[in-house]
Amino acid sequence: MLDNKSIDPMMLAPVRPNARFMLAQPSHFIAMGFGSGLSPVAPGTAGTLFAWLAFVVMQPWMNDARWAWLLAASLPLGWWACSVTAKNMRVLDPGSVVWDEIVAFWLLLWLVMPASVLEQLAAFVLFRFFDAVKPGPVGWADALFHDVDTATDPAAWRKAGFGIMLDDLVAAGCTLLVIAVWRFFQ
Repeated sequence: MLDNKSIDPMMLAPVRPNARFMLAQPSHFIAMGFGSGLSPVAPGTAGTLFAWLAFVVMQPWMNDARWAWLLAASLPLGWWACSVTAKNMRVLDPGSVVWDEIVAFWLLLWLVMPASVLEQLAAFVLFRFFDAVKPGPVGWADALFHDVDTATDPAAWRKAGFGIMLDDLVAAGCTLLVIAVWRFFQ
């Protein structure tokens, strides 16, 4: 008889995300963007919209130091939450995990502010383009940890969580580059 430690979680059926799963552990609640990742349509876009709304709501109480601290804490917290949630869902990069979009978009907005609503919308559209289409460096970052072997690599889920976070940070960087070039030529 096999014990649970000898069973590769990827060999079991993936777990479908729902409110019960999300509320079962704090890591799931964080990784799924406080519920925004449960959107049945485009959860990454829903997570990014949540990030934008949360940014606007928090902005009156934030300054650069507070944003820096929040982002510095959100990155390792997100890595942990995304790793645990991906493992528990048995999927290396679940679509319902949107903490990566949230943190990356907060970083992006923090760096482009002050910006008009139209400029923020442009940042949103560009970020979603880079995150969804994954051109160039975003595709490279996305592919880095998609073929880890969960059966033999003890760090597989930590790698998966890091990969979940990384491609969105690269998408934010690409968006920042486009915005910087656009602002330079204005």
